[in-house]
Amino acid sequence: MLRTQSQKAWDSGALLRELLEPSGVYPRRRPLKRPTAATLRSDYAAARAWAAELFAAVGHFSLETAEVGRSTVGANLLPAAAVFDSAQDEIAFVGKAKDAVRLRGLAAGLSALDPAFRRWALKRPLQLLELGGDALTAARVSLWLRGNAHPGVYVRQLSLPGVHTKFIEHHRKVIDELAAELRAGVPFSEDGEADAVVSEVAAEPGSLLGQAPARTPAARFAARHGFLHPPELARFRALDPGMPLLGGARDLTVTAEAFSTLNLPVQRAIVTENLVNFLALPEVPNTLAIYGGGYGFSSLRDAGWLRHCEVWYWGDLDTHGFRILDQLRAVHPHVVSVLMDQATLLAHRDAWGSEPAQSKAALGRLTAAESALYEALGSDQFGKAVRLEQELIRWDWALEGLLGGRRPTT
Repeated sequence: MLRTQSQKAWDSGALLRELLEPSGVYPRRRPLKRPTAATLRSDYAAARAWAAELFAAVGHFSLETAEVGRSTVGANLLPAAAVFDSAQDEIAFVGKAKDAVRLRGLAAGLSALDPAFRRWALKRPLQLLELGGDALTAARVSLWLRGNAHPGVYVRQLSLPGVHTKFIEHHRKVIDELAAELRAGVPFSEDGEADAVVSEVAAEPGSLLGQAPARTPAARFAARHGFLHPPELARFRALDPGMPLLGGARDLTVTAEAFSTLNLPVQRAIVTENLVNFLALPEVPNTLAIYGGGYGFSSLRDAGWLRHCEVWYWGDLDTHGFRILDQLRAVHPHVVSVLMDQATLLAHRDAWGSEPAQSKAALGRLTAAESALYEALGSDQFGKAVRLEQELIRWDWALEGLLGGRRPTT
């Protein structure tokens, strides 16, 4: 149907781009799939209603006609194509004329702030409509950032009209894109890093190789533009009641920087991704429990003292669990996985879930057994996207695996 074709052009942003910057495709001819002679014979009334609807809509477009059925049911002139004289006419046909007027005003407002913003309006016309005045405010933020490189304050301290922490939180990507246009259009990737300068490794979420990117979008935004950001925290528990920490405290949270400077008399550190597992681990001599945070182990990356003790990693039994393990070994090659073996997986079939999006990365730091299990999970040998979350492992099994000698060896 003609309306479907025009609606698709609107939904893709093509009509609005033509409105802002005509490409010369108008007048535009949109061919119509007209009834055949056989259709005229079998359902003349439906064909006639179809044609009548198009003839009645003439005004936003003109119609080209073609003769059909001369040798069978008699000559009939049917619409063959609709011709729109301008993008405005086609926009009006889909009932978006008011939106088009609003878009022009918003695009003009952006261009008045800086001509470079027009490029963004052409790339994101529908988003510009959706944002409305917020797009102009985001543009003002990007202009402020250009004039205030590395401000060295918290986002909360910005004193721009209409700008507050929540606004930045909701519009980080737009601000980054507009800021990129001010830098002569250097594009940004989905996680906000400039495509032109991000290597394949650094683009990986939470890569541990070299300097890992900040863990959260807010932290990445702050780092990108020179804002201060609350430091990453590290939480750990002394499983040995006699281990000296801070008075009688055994469960502490410190900054990642402070964690990296610790010098504790520990023989072993157990890293677990699940909070309840972290809290429930029993007393063990000379042992520390560390609450992990998935990808982006910056607190563990910088803690050189961990190289002088055993480090056990207990993650989810799925492809991303093994990927995190692989990345952790990039800085601590001696890490041993626990409860991430095939025996544990098969003993808990009743607790299997489905991994939403599996990792397909090639992992070069796994043991032979770990690598085989990673490949088996990734190729659905046990079922579609099987995963076993660590908190679903029976506690008696977990304790035996951690403390009873069933740990896999590297």
